[in-house]
Amino acid sequence: MERILSLQNPRVKQINKLRDKKGRESEKRFVIDYERDLERAVTCGYAIDYLFYCPALDHNDVTLPAAPVYEVSREIMEKLSYRENPSPVIAVIKQTQHKDVSYLHEISASYILGLVNLQKPGNIGALLRSADAAGFKAVLLIDIALDLYNPNIIRSSTGAVFLNNIYSISSATAIDFLHSKTYKIVAAAVEGEKSIFEVDFTQKSAVIMGTEDRGLDAHWLSQSSSRVRIPMEGVLSDSLNVSVSGALFMFEALRQRLVSS
Repeated sequence: MERILSLQNPRVKQINKLRDKKGRESEKRFVIDYERDLERAVTCGYAIDYLFYCPALDHNDVTLPAAPVYEVSREIMEKLSYRENPSPVIAVIKQTQHKDVSYLHEISASYILGLVNLQKPGNIGALLRSADAAGFKAVLLIDIALDLYNPNIIRSSTGAVFLNNIYSISSATAIDFLHSKTYKIVAAAVEGEKSIFEVDFTQKSAVIMGTEDRGLDAHWLSQSSSRVRIPMEGVLSDSLNVSVSGALFMFEALRQRLVSS
């Protein structure tokens, strides 16, 4: 196991570069700081470029996957780690091809989640996690500029970001696709005419979520099959975090499928 002792080492500099979106795009690589996420990335077919390993931080006898390993000091690991409490392992992973409009033909899922113009990576990651848990087999990232390998997306998705079911497309493309494939477009709207408990989710459906502050725009609402709200009885609260709202929609769809099966 080769040791790296200097913060000026080219691999140390590369990991620092990969903390930035431009660096990830130019290097075609990204970083994983958490052992569970690394395990799930490998399970989903991602290839490890190399690992940094710090024995001083390894309190549980971590099993290292097959890959080139460089031993580093606690100082280097603390400088490089995205987490406040560093893991003993940091992995540099090779990116896979992002899916775009040219891959839409392969979607055969009965239930799709569409996220329009979301800007907070933690919300996107949490929704990817909920989509997987609720059996939504395809996710459309619509008009979203964030890259999937943002560390907050990776962490909050608990590995769901590594599933091969995420497509980055425009609103126009998404609407055309969903109509052409006869999906029922269920648009989340604070002022929706139906509640989630009044919608029939047993047919082929696409749940579409907008931003927390503005929701979906008028065009999306006009193209939807139904505008749907979450009923609320609070004194002050008239909305929920988008990741919570999306989970409620998707699990109501799952509940209905289970009841009808």
